[in-house]
Amino acid sequence: MKALVIGAGGVGRAIVNIASRKSFITEMVVADRTLSRAEEAVNRVKDARFSAAEVNAAELEDIRALIRKVKPDVVINAVDPRFVMPIFLSCEIENTNYIDMAMSLSRPHPHYPNSETGVKLGDEQFARDWNWGERQIYALVGMGIEPGMSDVFARYAEDHLFSRIDSFTIFDGSNLTVEGYDFAPSFSIWTTIEECLNPPLVWEDGRGWYTTEPFSEIEVFDFPEGIGPVECVNVEHEEVVLIPQKVDAKKVNFKYGLGAQFITTLKTIHMLGMDRKDHVDVQGIQVSPRDLLAAALPDPATLGSRMKGKTCAGALVKGLNKEGKPYACYMYNVVDNEWSMAEYGDQAVVWQTAVNPVIAMELIHKGIWKPEGVVGPEWFDAKPFLDLLPSYGTEWKIRDEDPSGIIV
Repeated sequence: MKALVIGAGGVGRAIVNIASRKSFITEMVVADRTLSRAEEAVNRVKDARFSAAEVNAAELEDIRALIRKVKPDVVINAVDPRFVMPIFLSCEIENTNYIDMAMSLSRPHPHYPNSETGVKLGDEQFARDWNWGERQIYALVGMGIEPGMSDVFARYAEDHLFSRIDSFTIFDGSNLTVEGYDFAPSFSIWTTIEECLNPPLVWEDGRGWYTTEPFSEIEVFDFPEGIGPVECVNVEHEEVVLIPQKVDAKKVNFKYGLGAQFITTLKTIHMLGMDRKDHVDVQGIQVSPRDLLAAALPDPATLGSRMKGKTCAGALVKGLNKEGKPYACYMYNVVDNEWSMAEYGDQAVVWQTAVNPVIAMELIHKGIWKPEGVVGPEWFDAKPFLDLLPSYGTEWKIRDEDPSGIIV
């Protein structure tokens, strides 16, 4: 399989690193707006199958020209979600398969943003499903860790564990700390702001999709493997769009373990207007406050040696088991930063995200997953994906939870 990876930040670098250990990859080109970053990602692996290129992910024609030059079997989008549509449309026009880890951006309801949906995450991509199907190419969307592995958990839960799913809540949390920084997000601050300050999205059977106020429904969740209790809140996330399309669940929502201090910081960023995407005039120079903030903070890809702790992605599922009895469990994947740095040289959060599109590529290469049109991870059998995890150095687990309160 020949792949073109667009984006040589933390996740893109980790994809290159993971893919270099897999023989099914015949060639991989990693492209970035800054050629030196792409070259650095390639030089790490010292593998003749890998090469670097330059591309502006905001320019449709620039992306199209690179796709025509590389002629990949698939394009992997490893940049911020603001660049989803230029890359997605470039692949569509050039009849090239596509995988991303975050979907097209939402736009809040113009009048009732905290109760009704406007344009949802991924709406722009799914609206073009007909054209991808006609062209006999695929767009596998939301194939990171969350969304991604969390969606695989949803499909597995329905197929193998539950006869009825009352609720499916993704809980994402960590106990990661970064030495020397009071505030240093372990993932793109641009994406973090987009997820956390937009109105959270919720799905309920009989009501459909709706929104709530940012940071709603605060609760403390006890994460496994020593991470412990973390304060979690509703945020906007792609799983809430994807899962209800293929999994029969009465409620789906996403809760991010931000912690009280991080929530306070994000609220302050919003209060000061530093989350704005539009440009403002600074002494004659047009600057996006959010881009300025991202530039001022440390690059998450460079923080691995200063990070300590673990990150956990998982889903709390409640309902009835296959025997019709009340059952609840937390399905999860934990990555220890000490392990990912020692084994791959990539910090835990970006490695945990990057491993999933590589596994998906292997399944597609083997003909086990056969995507058509615009699809998500839960469109496919979950077991082959989960069975491959140990060969990539990680694993998934199930922790039984208290089933009390579930009505038969």
